[in-house]
Amino acid sequence: MKIGIIGSGHIGGTLTRRLRELGHDVTVANSRGPGSLAGLAAETGAIAGTAAEAAHAELVILAVPLRAVPALPAADLAGRVVIDADNYYPSRDGQIAEIDGGSTSSRWTAGLLPGAQLVKVFNNIQSDHLLGMGRPPGSAGRIALPVAADDATAKRLVMGLVDELGFDPIDAGGLDDSWRQEPGTPVYGTDGDADEVRAGLAAATR
Repeated sequence: MKIGIIGSGHIGGTLTRRLRELGHDVTVANSRGPGSLAGLAAETGAIAGTAAEAAHAELVILAVPLRAVPALPAADLAGRVVIDADNYYPSRDGQIAEIDGGSTSSRWTAGLLPGAQLVKVFNNIQSDHLLGMGRPPGSAGRIALPVAADDATAKRLVMGLVDELGFDPIDAGGLDDSWRQEPGTPVYGTDGDADEVRAGLAAATR
């Protein structure tokens, strides 16, 4: 699959490495430009590109600070399946009134990317666990990851990718339900298995 990754930090860099290991064609971008990604490209065989170039893929992963979302190439992302791996941290991102007022961060992001089919996943797991803790299907204690989306086709595509990476994908509802996997909830950073993640999603409170 042709995958674009916008963001080359802990999550973006780790997913670049892992997805290349699995044989996917990856274009990775960041705010500093392709030249800053020469090392990662040489290490992994990924293509270092611009955000607009990364956006022209079958599937695009956003792994940027939330404050960077308004600067993303929204027109290029329209019609794409877009994974939202971001979290809202007011101390880093500044106050965002819509989220403070009760919107999920994914719903806020979707509003800035009209036409994109947004899927929330990879936001609740530590980056190094994405690289080293995937297991074959059926393995005891296989880590499960919640996947929230409004579009059923986009959700199925991303759930298949989560499984390929070695994790059990758990249907976490729509984007308005994705607060259940945000920071501070029972499933955030806890590496639960499928039963534990389902229980944690159900137990989450605001």
